[in-house]
Amino acid sequence: MKKLLNTLFVTQPDTYLHLDGDNVVLTKNKEKLGRIPLHNLEAIVAFGYTGASPALMGYCAERNVSITFLTMHGRFLARVIGESRGNVTLRKKQYRISDEEKISAIVARNFITGKIYNNKWILERMTRDYALRINIQKFKNVSRQLTEILKEVRKCSDLESLRGWEGQAANNYNRCFDDMILQQKEDFYFHARSRRPALDNVNAMLSFAYTLLANDMKSALESVGLDAYVGFLHRDRPGRASLALDLMEELRGVFADKFVLSLINKKALNKKDFYKKENGAVIMTEDARRKFLSCLAKQKTGKNNTSFSRRKNFLGVSTVCPGFTAGQVFEK
Repeated sequence: MKKLLNTLFVTQPDTYLHLDGDNVVLTKNKEKLGRIPLHNLEAIVAFGYTGASPALMGYCAERNVSITFLTMHGRFLARVIGESRGNVTLRKKQYRISDEEKISAIVARNFITGKIYNNKWILERMTRDYALRINIQKFKNVSRQLTEILKEVRKCSDLESLRGWEGQAANNYNRCFDDMILQQKEDFYFHARSRRPALDNVNAMLSFAYTLLANDMKSALESVGLDAYVGFLHRDRPGRASLALDLMEELRGVFADKFVLSLINKKALNKKDFYKKENGAVIMTEDARRKFLSCLAKQKTGKNNTSFSRRKNFLGVSTVCPGFTAGQVFEK
């Protein structure tokens, strides 16, 4: 059984990472900021234009510790990983399946089935836990519609039709998303999904959460020898990790969406944690990203060994915690 290790998030810009023995050392302007043993790290995620020594990158590559570089706003820059895991036979099989659209549809419908089922579960939990604060009939109607779409998805064998059903299910689910925001309604609202750029506070948080989830999916796929860039629902496109996007469909709701809702409803973030640029794009502040990652690190350290650790409060920060790696956030 694989031991779940830590992800180190480095949020302070212009920090330099280098190797000292079996430790990663963080420095800025020749000042030592921290020293962390590498033997209990599974990944390092650095925000801003952080540098890393060749010795550290080589050490991490040999020991399957990925290093990911993102901009301060969470846009992917680069990843440093070791040799490919698994075997060529596995990847050749993946490529053959991806080339056949009919077989790809059969694989892809499992991802979509999981996504719709999880979204339906979220709505049903809302009707049970917050019956006095939401429109029960609206949630029940959407849940029934998702059930009908699930029936169509399970027998669908065409990619275009599958994408159509997935889009319809997503639109129905999104109709209830704003109703699940129970606090800070003036500053946090959801009317539609907006990306590149995010046009409101909620979408800015969702985009950040999806970026981190996609990075986890890439690491998971590469660790078992699959090609993260060859997908089934998401077709080949240069620079796009299609299989990682396929895999994260099932987890968008129960991991990213619910975590963002918990931050809003627990008032872990507020309107002061965001600012709007001239082009209308809404950006999280540096302090907001640190708080976001700190809460995420706490969520990932659930003691329950099952796939999800269910806690009393449905929209609390620690509720329904996917069993990914535990994490820690480095900040000065």
